Amino acid sequence: MNNPTSYKKELIKILCNITDEKLMQEFLHDLLTKSEFSDIITRWQIIKQLDKGIPQRQISKNLGVSISKITRGSLELQDKKGGFRKIINTLNS
Repeated sequence: MNNPTSYKKELIKILCNITDEKLMQEFLHDLLTKSEFSDIITRWQIIKQLDKGIPQRQISKNLGVSISKITRGSLELQDKKGGFRKIINTLNS
């Protein structure tokens, strides 16, 4: 029987336990398509630039992405209880 919740928990547990950078890179390379991995990298760069106060139009130019993609990231970053904000706060501490 399919149990998406347990599948999600399993993947999160695996990701949390990989401490070797090379192994993580290999795992993500096998898990994701080249396009999916690129999208994740770009999304993270959007969040970092938004956090630095860079205007959306400049981010669009910097990363070659649409304003709508940046706006979505901006909305997620504004959520004080969201994962993006928590990680950014941790990295800035």
